[in-house]
Amino acid sequence: MENQPKLSSSKEVIAYLSQQFPSCFIAEGEAKPLKIGIFQDLVERIPAEMNLSKTQLRSALRVYTSSWRYLYGIKAGATRVDLDGNACGTLEEQHVEHARQQLEEAKARVAAHRAKQRSEAKADDAGKAERRPRKPTARKPVAQNTSATENKPRKPKKDSRQSPPAEGKPVTDISVLKVGQPIRVKAGMSAVDATVLEISKEGVRVQLASGLAMIVRPEHLQF
Repeated sequence: MENQPKLSSSKEVIAYLSQQFPSCFIAEGEAKPLKIGIFQDLVERIPAEMNLSKTQLRSALRVYTSSWRYLYGIKAGATRVDLDGNACGTLEEQHVEHARQQLEEAKARVAAHRAKQRSEAKADDAGKAERRPRKPTARKPVAQNTSATENKPRKPKKDSRQSPPAEGKPVTDISVLKVGQPIRVKAGMSAVDATVLEISKEGVRVQLASGLAMIVRPEHLQF
């Protein structure tokens, strides 16, 4: 008889055991509790041409008995089975409790691993968001009310430079002046407002807007 292809993984070994001993090993669904000492039974029953080492067999059994579906089957009242599916005694309480603890620890490890993955994914997304260049926000143009500004006439700007005061008409004859008449008195380059108070030979007595009264010669007066 030719040698069979060597089983290279625990998954392949478990699949072979499920085919070879279907009343004991189950490929899917809740597994049955195995007989204590079933390893030795397997060593004696597995053909030598399978080239299955004891190390491979132990590793496959460890994977099978630590799976969630096997641990779920270890419960009070369950019966152990041999390779042919025959009952080999009920489970002891300590075995049931040990399986329950293993299942809880396995679930906790899976939950912690998933939480870590979610946290790392969030951190990675946050890092990508920070590295992503931000698009400049377009500023909306400010709407101008052109109807009011266009129709409103613009005021001419005031010239900061003051135009020189207009020259008044000089007084050549004081006889034409009257008391109480407004008059202008030349003071340097400008002229100030005044009122005639008195007319005499010495000159014209006037009172300035500031209240100061003074006598002014005719050549310094303007209409």
